[in-house]
Amino acid sequence: MESEDSRGSESDDRAYAEAERIAEALVFASAQPVSEGFIADRLPRALNVRSIMLKLKEQYAHRGVNLVQVDDAWAFRTAADLSFVIRRDDNEVKKLSRAALEVLAIIGYHQPVTRAEIEDIRGVQTSRGTLDVLMEAGWVRFRGRRRTPGRPVTLGTTREFLDHFGLEELRDLPGLEELKGAGLLSGRIPANFNIPSPSMSDELTEDEDPITQLDLEELGLLAPGGSSEE
Repeated sequence: MESEDSRGSESDDRAYAEAERIAEALVFASAQPVSEGFIADRLPRALNVRSIMLKLKEQYAHRGVNLVQVDDAWAFRTAADLSFVIRRDDNEVKKLSRAALEVLAIIGYHQPVTRAEIEDIRGVQTSRGTLDVLMEAGWVRFRGRRRTPGRPVTLGTTREFLDHFGLEELRDLPGLEELKGAGLLSGRIPANFNIPSPSMSDELTEDEDPITQLDLEELGLLAPGGSSEE
């Protein structure tokens, strides 16, 4: 006679397998990375979402499509070594200017950072157009406002930034030796040069205030009265 323990184990296995299928379907059906919180809301509370996603990631590791982690979210993406097969010239992202690349790198490593701080690091003024390009790409966002005179806006990167550049989290940004190896840094950089460790939190820092509706109107992101501009 089958024991209650064995029946319970089989029931647990079926529940886990079904949870895997649900999680897989949720990510597959979305064009954007799906947060673990969204997945958790659709699974039995007793199951560990991170454990399920890591197991699925392992299952897809050697397939043409991989399950990748993007911050606290998950997405299916073409395996890196097969991307050339589906690449089309008309789908290529417009190449960024050198100025835009510099600004994006500074925001990535120094966030939260203000426009004035970016200009101080670069040594030149940053045009609004450069920031507009990065925001239109969805890679840069307004975080908050610095608690200093003038209350300058602070900038940070987005989940789309991580997704586009194949990063699970900001600590995966290349370090000094990796940048040298890729030829992105001159061999004649100062001896005391170092790359800052990027902030790993999306939470506002102690010297940042949240952006309000009035701030959005001032920045031109909302028309007066709260409606979005066309």
